[in-house]
Amino acid sequence: MNDIPREDRPNHLSVQPRVVDGVLVVTVEGEIDHDVKDLLNQALLSDDGAPPPRIVADLSGVTFMDSSGINVFVTTHRRVSGAQGWLRIAGAQESVVRLLQLVGIDEIIPCHRTVEEALNA
Repeated sequence: MNDIPREDRPNHLSVQPRVVDGVLVVTVEGEIDHDVKDLLNQALLSDDGAPPPRIVADLSGVTFMDSSGINVFVTTHRRVSGAQGWLRIAGAQESVVRLLQLVGIDEIIPCHRTVEEALNA
């Protein structure tokens, strides 16, 4: 088994948060793994640690996700739900959708084809 140094991996993580009609939409591009889980977690939660009440995670640009990403989404879902809010996933590519279905995340976090569908659900 070969370890691939981080600098040799072409896909890094880009996270762009924006607010749409009071909903935090976090657009994620690249690979979600152990190396970037903290960056994703920070984007999903506010600076004071209190989650925004409503979040859409746009995963249309995510090409890979491992269990680190699953853990971030489960933790975020629990915190947001505890604050009477919600988390929705939008636009995940087929490989990410399969992972979400395999571990049952799609049963607890609603998954939508597009950001627009997630915002209007």
